[in-house]
Amino acid sequence: QVQLVESGGGLVQAGGSLRLSCTASGRTFSNYAVAWFRQAPGKEREFVFVISGSGGSIYYAPSVKGRFTISRENAKNTVFLQMDSLKAEDTAVYYCAAREGTWYTRPYDYKYWGQGTQVTVSS
Repeated sequence: QVQLVESGGGLVQAGGSLRLSCTASGRTFSNYAVAWFRQAPGKEREFVFVISGSGGSIYYAPSVKGRFTISRENAKNTVFLQMDSLKAEDTAVYYCAAREGTWYTRPYDYKYWGQGTQVTVSS
């Protein structure tokens, strides 16, 4: 069993930055790929970014290219999502999710989820 907790959301102006954190407890963290998803009101959950267990592979949605980056510190059981140049379209609840083994970009491929953290970008 893995428990995930997100933090770092908030209200920022367009062009600003936030860093989200996802901290895990439970089984060996380095065995798990960790992804970020987001969900805006009335919309389906959307893939944002993923990092492999070792940190050696990443994959991201085209909409965040050049603006977001992902990293992990396995010794701290934490994955970070650095969000720069934020746009109003980035407004959503952001969730981290984990699965053992390789990464996927579909929400239903992930077994473990955090509670979400709200990101609001004002224009």
